[in-house]
Amino acid sequence: MNRLRVRRLIYDLNKKKAEDIMGKTVRKIKKNKVGIIGLGPVGLILSTHFQEAGCEVAIYDYNKVTVNKIRKEGIRLEDTITKKVFVDHICSSFEEFADIGVDNWVFCVKAHQMPTAIENAIAVRNLMSEELINNLCVISAQNGIDVENMLSEAFSESRTMRMVLNFAGNLKAPNVVKVTFFNPPNYIASVDDSQTDRAVEIADWLNSVELETRPIDSFELHKRVWEKTILNASLSALCGIGRFTMKEAMDFPGTLEIVEQVIQEALEVAEAEKIKFEDHFIRKCLRYLKKAGHHFPSLAGDIINNRVTEIDYLNGKIVDYGRKHYIRTPLNLAFTNMVRALTHKNIIAQLAKGENHHLLNRQEILAIDRQKNSMVKPASGDCFAGVDLGSAYTKFTVIDEHENIVYQSAIQTINRDKVALKHVIEAINSEFPLKYCCATGYGRKNFHDADIVKTEISCAARGTSKYHPGRKNIIDIGGEDIKVIRCSENDMVEDFSLNDKCAAGTGAFLVEVAERAEMRTNEMSDLAEKSNFNTELNSFCTVFAKTEITGWLIAGKPVEDIARGIYISIANRISKLRIDSTSPIFMIGGVVAHHHFLKKLLKEKYKQDIEIVNNPQNVVSLGAALIAKSHYLKNKKSIKEATVLNTI
Repeated sequence: MNRLRVRRLIYDLNKKKAEDIMGKTVRKIKKNKVGIIGLGPVGLILSTHFQEAGCEVAIYDYNKVTVNKIRKEGIRLEDTITKKVFVDHICSSFEEFADIGVDNWVFCVKAHQMPTAIENAIAVRNLMSEELINNLCVISAQNGIDVENMLSEAFSESRTMRMVLNFAGNLKAPNVVKVTFFNPPNYIASVDDSQTDRAVEIADWLNSVELETRPIDSFELHKRVWEKTILNASLSALCGIGRFTMKEAMDFPGTLEIVEQVIQEALEVAEAEKIKFEDHFIRKCLRYLKKAGHHFPSLAGDIINNRVTEIDYLNGKIVDYGRKHYIRTPLNLAFTNMVRALTHKNIIAQLAKGENHHLLNRQEILAIDRQKNSMVKPASGDCFAGVDLGSAYTKFTVIDEHENIVYQSAIQTINRDKVALKHVIEAINSEFPLKYCCATGYGRKNFHDADIVKTEISCAARGTSKYHPGRKNIIDIGGEDIKVIRCSENDMVEDFSLNDKCAAGTGAFLVEVAERAEMRTNEMSDLAEKSNFNTELNSFCTVFAKTEITGWLIAGKPVEDIARGIYISIANRISKLRIDSTSPIFMIGGVVAHHHFLKKLLKEKYKQDIEIVNNPQNVVSLGAALIAKSHYLKNKKSIKEATVLNTI
C-alpha cells in the first residue's frame, strides 16, 4: 500500500471517528478560504464548485468588466455542468486576499501571465500575518509542463500544489461558461508530497459537489501532467492555425495523421524522461480526442482572438525536452514556431489598440511598438518623456533633443494594477537616454517617476501648438471630461472651460450608453452616418440616458437612429462651452480618434471647418514631453549661469 493511500485511510478514519463522537458530520467553525486568481473558464468553474462546497471564496481578476458582471449577476455554468452561484468576495486588488485571510491561492491565469500574477502575490504575502503565511498553499491550475515550477521558486515546493484538469469550457459572457466537456477525474498533488493531507482535503471539497478530483502523489502527477500536455499539444496549435474545431480536425484523415505523429514525437520524448505509458497509449489518446465536439481548445481560441498563447509550455516544452535528449521533434517544432509567429503578428495588431502591455516584458513592448508605429525613429541625443495618466488610457510619448517622436504608446488604465505601467517605464528607461519626465492627467500626482507635473490643459495646448501654432480653439474629449481651450497668437492658454462634474458626453458616457444600446463603440460613427434622425437624448445623466435608450429600443427605433441621437446630444453639450468663432478649431483626445461623426456634427453647429489633430489620443502626452524638454533646458541653463557666477 503506497504512502498516499495510507494517509488517505488515516484521514478517513479520523474523520469518521470525529463524526461518530459528534453524532453528525463535522463542520469547521471557520470556513475554508479559497482565492481564485484569473476568471477565465477554469477560474469560473473552480470558483463555482468551491463556493458550492461551502468554502469561503474570494475571486480576483484585473478585468473590471468581468468583476462587475459577476458582482451583479453571479457565475453561471451551462451545458455539461449547470450551476449558478454568487461568491463571497469579489476583489478588485490582490491586497484584499490578505485582508480576507485567504490561505489557499489557486492560480487560473495562463502560464505566460504567471510572472505578473506571482509578482503581485509576493507583494501581498508580505502584508500577511505570520500565521497566515505559515498556512499558505499555492495551487497551479493551468495547462502545460513545468508551470508549477514558477510557483515553487516563488513560494517553495513545500507550499506548492498542482492540479491537472480534465474539463473545458468557453466563455459565453464574462460571467457565463459553456462547459463543453468533463472527463473525470481531475487530479491534485503536492509537488514534493509534503502537503498530501491538504491535497486529500481539497479533493474532498470538490468531490462533495460532483467535480470528481483524485488526490495523487508527485510521481503520478508528473505522468498526468505529461499525458494532459500531449493531448493539448496534439490538437491545440493545429486547430488554431487551421481554424478547425476538435471534431473537424479528428474527422479529416489528413489532419488525423498529423495529430497521431505529434503524439508519437511527444511519446518518444516522455519515455526519454522515464515516463512510462501503456502500450496502447497513442490509440487511447486518439479515442479520447475523437470524443471531442465542435470545440476550440484554449490555445486555438487565443490564436483566433489575437491573444498571447501558452505554446511555449505545450509543444514548446516537448521541443525543449526533445533537444535535451537529442530527439528530433519536427512537427512540434513547426507548430511552436508557427504559433509564435502568429502571436507576434497578433500582438502588434492588439497594441495598435493599446492592449496587452501587462502581458509583456520591456524588450517585447519596445520591439512591438516600433513595428506597429511608423512614427518611431532612432533617438538623437538626450530624450524627454511625457506621460498622460488618463481615466481610461495612459499615454506615453518620448522625444529626442530635436523634438522628433522616438516612442509613442497607450495602455489601458487598470485600477490598482501598476504592473503594465511599470513595464512600459522600464522599457523607456532601458532604451532611451531619458533626462526629464513630465506627468499629466488624472493620475499625475501619484506618478512618482516624474520630474515635473503639469495640467492637461497646458499639455494639450503645447502638444497641439507643435504642429498648429497660433490662435486656436482646442476641443479635448476625454474619458471623464470635456475641455475647450483657447490659445493666443503665441500659443499661450488664454481661457478654458470644462463640462460640469457629470460625465455625460465623455468617453465613459459613450461606452455606457453604447453597451445599453447593444452597439460596439467603434461601429457607432458608421451607423450614425446611415441615419437622418434628428432627435437627441433628453437626459445628460448617464443613468437616465440609458433608461431613455431602453425606451427607444422597446419602441423599435433602429440602431442607426439611436447612434445618431447619442452623438447629437454630445455635440449639443459641447456647443454650450465657450468657443472663439474667429479662430480655427482642432479636436484631440481618444474619443475623436474613434468617433469621427462628432466632427461632422460640430462642423455643422459651428459653421466652420474643424480638424482632428494627427494621433489625437497622444497629443497631451506629446505636450508633456515638450514641456519636460523645456524645463530641463531651463534648469540646465540656470545651473550653468550659477556656476559661472560662482567662478567670477
